[in-house]
Amino acid sequence: MVVQRTPKETVRAIPKMGQNKKSKKTVRPIAKMEPLKQINLNAAGIDIGSAEIWVCVPEGRDEKSVRMFQTFTRDLHDLANWLKACQVTTVAMESTGIYWIPIYEILVAAGFAVKLVNARRVKNVPGRRSDVSDCQWLQQLHTYGLLAGSFMPNEAFTALRAFVRHRDNLINCRSMHIQHMQKALHLMNLQLDNVISDITGATGMRIIRAIVDGHRSPEVLAGHRDPHCKSDRLTIAKSLEGNYKHEYIFELQQALSLYDFYTKLIKACDQECEKEYAKFATKANPVEKPLPPRHRPRHRPEKNEPEFDLRTDLYRLCGVDLTAIHGCNALTIQAVISEIGVDMSKWPTIKHFTSWLCLCPDKEVSGGKVLRSKTRKTKNRANKALRMAAQSLHASDSALGAFYRRLRARLGAPKAITAAAHKLSRIIYHMLKDKKEYVDLGADYYEFKYREREIRKLKQKATRLGLQVVPIAA
Repeated sequence: MVVQRTPKETVRAIPKMGQNKKSKKTVRPIAKMEPLKQINLNAAGIDIGSAEIWVCVPEGRDEKSVRMFQTFTRDLHDLANWLKACQVTTVAMESTGIYWIPIYEILVAAGFAVKLVNARRVKNVPGRRSDVSDCQWLQQLHTYGLLAGSFMPNEAFTALRAFVRHRDNLINCRSMHIQHMQKALHLMNLQLDNVISDITGATGMRIIRAIVDGHRSPEVLAGHRDPHCKSDRLTIAKSLEGNYKHEYIFELQQALSLYDFYTKLIKACDQECEKEYAKFATKANPVEKPLPPRHRPRHRPEKNEPEFDLRTDLYRLCGVDLTAIHGCNALTIQAVISEIGVDMSKWPTIKHFTSWLCLCPDKEVSGGKVLRSKTRKTKNRANKALRMAAQSLHASDSALGAFYRRLRARLGAPKAITAAAHKLSRIIYHMLKDKKEYVDLGADYYEFKYREREIRKLKQKATRLGLQVVPIAA
């Protein structure tokens, strides 16, 4: 394109309404602050520990407004009965480790409105040195309605989330023993991991089991090669020449036994997950409304994929095929759905949803300057799953893949992953809320629309400068 000067005179920019002509900064209206009012008159605050629980109720409800209870189940029921006797209806507590879970479940079953509070937001005001002052501070803040409760899924999704999280822990434990097997192979100078991509694949596991069974000939071990393996038989046989010492074989055998043991545990956990999926109501019948075909057909199951048809269960639960989104397989969607559920009414807008996932900028402004705008650090498992899905878009021939590659070239991989994960979360939010299927327009269409946007920006800028954009003849 060629930029030519037009005969028009340069038009002076006119400041918009609400802007200062000199500084051109938006003048925002000053909000009127109202005095604090007591909203929750029947509120209690609980400080949770591993052995003791301190509870504070409003003054005048009992002889002592602060009491201590032990963490035994009988004492927790006594705590709930005491709160009922004090006419308490709502309770605020901090999410301290996993110690809050038993008391939370007992109080919810007893009919209390329980708010689980983020400890980071409560401890911004210093000065509290004891458990007594902590529970009093929680009770006071909750009385004035200054505490926001954390998101908690319903009971059905809580059970599914527990199984999915436990499954992830089992996979992490099994991966540690894969490293132990690889270490034992290297001690014997068996360079098997240098000729095959995964020692836990078909070829690798056959060879490792044969070594444990007593086979030592490299030619015999290389005969267990899978036909789909890229390395030839001679290369694999060459990598299996080493020092088969007894202590290293024993270490390999122990690691293999632990690997098989955790594999059985993962299969048992998958069976429990399948039972939990059967309890949910069907929002899309795969018989009446068939599941759309995969956008990328495959011939073998993915790594760590369960034996049951997880994709169909997710489709029946969500009502839409979330696995149609590029970068999101069934395990990724399971990790996200087990954390957020399928009811998007918990978040008023999509901005609330992305903020809860910590995938949007957290701006801190002081003196008219932005001090920082990075995303908040979080251990949210849905955030982690979406980031892993975004990272897999680097070779995707889709609009999302083109979006990720453009941002990675301009901003770098970390920021591109965050932006792509943010876009994936917005797509999932709209699909679950509006029950609309995902349609990918392709990388070429995305590049075409991106080119149109850039041309439009150039024309607008040229108009402001009194110039004109003229396309070059083909």
